[in-house]
Amino acid sequence: MGRQIALVLVALVALAGCSASSDSSSGAPDVAAPAQAQTPGGFEKGSPEDQSAADRQAADQPTAEQATRHLVRSATVELVAADVTGTLTRLKDLVTVQGGYSAQENATPGRASVTLRVPGERLDGALKSIAELDGAEVVRREVRTEDVTEQVVDVEARLANQRASVERVRALLERAGSTSEITDIEAELTKRLSELESLQRRNDTLKGQVAMATLTVTIGERPVEPTAPAPDDDDFLGAFADGWRALVSGLNVLLVVIGAVLPFALVLGVPGVAAYLWWRRRKGSLTEVTLPK
Repeated sequence: MGRQIALVLVALVALAGCSASSDSSSGAPDVAAPAQAQTPGGFEKGSPEDQSAADRQAADQPTAEQATRHLVRSATVELVAADVTGTLTRLKDLVTVQGGYSAQENATPGRASVTLRVPGERLDGALKSIAELDGAEVVRREVRTEDVTEQVVDVEARLANQRASVERVRALLERAGSTSEITDIEAELTKRLSELESLQRRNDTLKGQVAMATLTVTIGERPVEPTAPAPDDDDFLGAFADGWRALVSGLNVLLVVIGAVLPFALVLGVPGVAAYLWWRRRKGSLTEVTLPK
């Protein structure tokens, strides 16, 4: 009995939808909705023929959103700079002025990388400003553009249809008269709400990618160029300077040798000198004794 009542309610809702579509002055939300066929479970879904006709009609009459191209842009830039940290700071300040922000940053000694989000319409201006950074040089640049217009239009159309479908199921729920009807309709409503949330997230992701371009910049340390050796001085002053340096170096070596020998001289030399003087005096005494008178 409950199933029969649900079928009667669905039929009434379908008839009301047809009447609303024929009344051009009613202004109801379902006026533009395509005709729905009833399923065995009592929930209406658009037939393939009606959906194909609606798709052809939408293709014949493009909307303003279809006329506007939706582009997802991204760019990769490689820089070399003598001051990696300073260049990274100036780069982030530059992007902030352009209305962007730093999404991810990774820095190591001598190298840094940063992922920036910049408004899509300002990406070209940001790239030009990066090329003009003081102390930095662009060694590679790559720009990519993906047209997602068809995806955006498709998701928005499916989103509108899904919202209308949820509203129709909610109307059925308000007219349900038994517990079994309420349970069945709530289960279907939960399913359609989940699909609606999934479409909404997909739509938000696409719109976010279109609105903000992704700019990835890597900064490497510029190699230091070897300095040229100073020219040799062949004049008198150069020769004198070389000789003076050699003399100072020789004196330093001599002082090092004296400093190394001096402790041994003090320890061994003093007793040796004393023994030598004693021996001289003793030798003199013996000589005086042995001489004839």
